[in-house]
Amino acid sequence: MSLAKLLQDQQQRLNGVLELLQHERIVLAGAQIDGHQLGEIAQRKQALLAKLEASEKLRQGVQQRLGYTSGAQGARQAATDAGCEQAWMHTLELTREAQRLNALNGQLVELRMDQNTRLLAFIHQAAEKTVYRASGRVAAQSGRINASV
Repeated sequence: MSLAKLLQDQQQRLNGVLELLQHERIVLAGAQIDGHQLGEIAQRKQALLAKLEASEKLRQGVQQRLGYTSGAQGARQAATDAGCEQAWMHTLELTREAQRLNALNGQLVELRMDQNTRLLAFIHQAAEKTVYRASGRVAAQSGRINASV
């Protein structure tokens, strides 16, 4: 398989990853998160990333078999010599964009986790203050709600 074809395959897979990351960002930013949908996105993303990793290993192997040094400099030289330096540069751009979107989605997940932690703490605090006695009066409680039910 030629380097140009390998790069084209990688670009196609990276575009798929980018689409999934953008969809994931929309789901994470929504008012209500659909866990099932996020699970499906994660599975599809993992499958694409596995194929992308296999393709990258193949590209690196070809690069080394042709006598180029491993790493970015050897990859760029191999692409230049094969007449597909623009495809290599575009592949790098797509990779950087995927990294950026993945980091953004990670931040959204962290925000959601922080929100959930604060909300749970608020619920626990409120539950301690609003347990009613048989008389209908509020009784202070020192225990916590069993959230595992």
